[in-house]
Amino acid sequence: MSLRLGIGSYTYPWAIGVPGYPPARPLTASGLLERAAELGVGVVQFCDNLALDRLSPADLDDVCRRARELGLSLEVGTRGIGGELLRRYLDLAGRVASPIVRTVTDTADSQPSDDKIVSALRAVAPAYQRAGVSLAVENHGRHSSPRLIEILERIDSPAVGVCLDTANSLGALERPEETVAALAPWTVNVHVKDFIVGRMSHMFGYEITGCAAGSGLLDIPAVLDVVRAAGRHLSVIVELWPPPAGRLADTIAREERWAEESVGYLGSCLAFTSPT
Repeated sequence: MSLRLGIGSYTYPWAIGVPGYPPARPLTASGLLERAAELGVGVVQFCDNLALDRLSPADLDDVCRRARELGLSLEVGTRGIGGELLRRYLDLAGRVASPIVRTVTDTADSQPSDDKIVSALRAVAPAYQRAGVSLAVENHGRHSSPRLIEILERIDSPAVGVCLDTANSLGALERPEETVAALAPWTVNVHVKDFIVGRMSHMFGYEITGCAAGSGLLDIPAVLDVVRAAGRHLSVIVELWPPPAGRLADTIAREERWAEESVGYLGSCLAFTSPT
């Protein structure tokens, strides 16, 4: 099955703006499209840190027009499980021809119970199924993979799947190979996020730090093999966890460098492993 390489708004979190660290010139939605074209990828995913539903109708039209001109496919994402929110994003997905709506169950002020997640997503699943759009629930540290699968099995809808992030479930004490193997059959979108693990400077404990794809501990070719074997046509989106590098401008420069390195590495992996 084909895997399409892309970037997203979490490829450039510092350039877009991390709370408390406003860049002098934040990266815009149109700017993200231009970055994608420069990098030679085919997909751009807009998530909650650069949400398309915050744009005016005219600005959204401009984004769609520019994406068509550049030959880019768009994907949308949000955060939360509210019915009004997810229905609004389903409409947005139809407008920009996104095959998925990625969401995270938790927000800054809400960590819903499993029962509430099941009830909320089950309520919108029929509308997503009718529209032919997948609701992609991203794995995060609060839910282990078995627990997330249990939630999906209770929802019991072909329209609800997983946005598989390769690093987030470290917070649930899972190794990436465990997460990928468990969630691949449910996966409708992949976030490739590489990382390293090192001792703290005082030697008491470890820290997990992001890095450019291909330079860390993640076995990316194995990840791609597993998700491809699951038999879906998927987008593979580069995401980054760049640690601060002193000045914000230096951090943004590092982020840009890592984005280029990550796309180059993933492109070579996909070229090598893709069937002819």
